[in-house]
Amino acid sequence: MEIAELGEFGLIRHLTENIELKNPETHKGAGDDCAVLEFEAGRQVLVTTDLLMEGVHFDLQYVPLKHLGYKSAIVNLSDIYAMNGRPRQMTVSLALSKRFSVEDMEAFYEGLRLACEAHGCDIVGGDTSASLTGLAISITCIGDARPEDVVYRNGAKDTDLICVSGDLGAAYMGLQLLEREKMVYNQQLLEARKRGEDLSKLPPFQPDFSGHEYLLERQLKPEARKDIIEALRKEGIRPTAMMDISDGLSSELHHICSQSHTGCRIYEERLPLDYQTASLAEEFNMNVTTCALNGGEDYELLFTVPLTEHDRVAAVPGVKVIGHITKPELGLQLVCRDGVEMGLKAQGWKAI
Repeated sequence: MEIAELGEFGLIRHLTENIELKNPETHKGAGDDCAVLEFEAGRQVLVTTDLLMEGVHFDLQYVPLKHLGYKSAIVNLSDIYAMNGRPRQMTVSLALSKRFSVEDMEAFYEGLRLACEAHGCDIVGGDTSASLTGLAISITCIGDARPEDVVYRNGAKDTDLICVSGDLGAAYMGLQLLEREKMVYNQQLLEARKRGEDLSKLPPFQPDFSGHEYLLERQLKPEARKDIIEALRKEGIRPTAMMDISDGLSSELHHICSQSHTGCRIYEERLPLDYQTASLAEEFNMNVTTCALNGGEDYELLFTVPLTEHDRVAAVPGVKVIGHITKPELGLQLVCRDGVEMGLKAQGWKAI
């Protein structure tokens, strides 16, 4: 079905009419000029927003719309967790070209709703618009936290431990794998076109992803680390500084150290790596440490805790201590496996 058959408001109503609101703070969701929210006294409201552009942040040649919807929600949910908060509501705005159908948007919203349901977040509104340049996605997520629980980037102190959740570099290697198979596919199409073949009669392309399924999942279906926030809260551990790893570990460490006015030392041998990440990096002749430091899109949590919390934080499943905070004059250093220290450069994702 063409979107024009429903119209802008008909499409929004079609995509949101069966959304069930779950949070008591949501008094009114989609359907009016504004959503109506009311947060309990003594809690602070957290607001984050992300803009995702086709051709810059995602490639629909290999990203299914359902996965794109899921990931679009996760990147915002992850920001709320990075502030030690709970996501509550979300608004979704889309700019669409005429090549998208109603069914395409149903697939996108299916992924979006799956992510929101898993994290207890209400979709309360949004907007749609025509686009002449492809698909654009703008999402705003609203969360809350007690004032004493909110964690900023500027609270790291000298001797604090630097911790990360999960493993690093897998999403980046998943992207490299997808780009390789896209290149192979496009090359096959080019050669067939040169031979004058009917492209519609070519056999279906079978990408080679065998043995690398985890990397694909990390790129196409990342997860926000609600479980880590809950585990830290259960243990009574409050990070001194925290953010999620969206642009690469090196860039995020620069943010924390800059805003906290500190330096840091992290150890190459302690960087958490999955076997598939290391294996594919070797196959592509890439340095796996560089991938872990600069790849981005892991959506793991990077946080600092006081040195006195070492034993407790080290016992939290899925968390690894990778270094410590230092005085600012010592700079940001990576201690290599051979003991040589190198300046840590912010070489992760740059939006502009």
